[in-house]
Amino acid sequence: MAKLCRGLSDPSRLVILEALRPGALSVSEIVQATGLTQSNVSNHLGCLYDCGLVLREQEGRFVRYRLSDPRVESLLRLTEELVADTARGVVACTEIGCGGGSC
Repeated sequence: MAKLCRGLSDPSRLVILEALRPGALSVSEIVQATGLTQSNVSNHLGCLYDCGLVLREQEGRFVRYRLSDPRVESLLRLTEELVADTARGVVACTEIGCGGGSC
């Protein structure tokens, strides 16, 4: 579970996953949708692929990426809802490893 959460912990990876929510995209389409550089997108897609969060499909000379499972989209939606409900605490948290006390 920690490895999955680590895969989701980078803002650039989250932006890429958000871009893929409506459907499959090529690297250049992801670059355009996110404003990230091509090398940055490629590196993060490698991580997301290794974590099992995205799949890649060859289409002619292009590779298109998509969310690997409908539950990834559900996880993103549930996370958005949880953050909306706990936004004050999330914003106030200054430490990743909050241990038992307030952050």
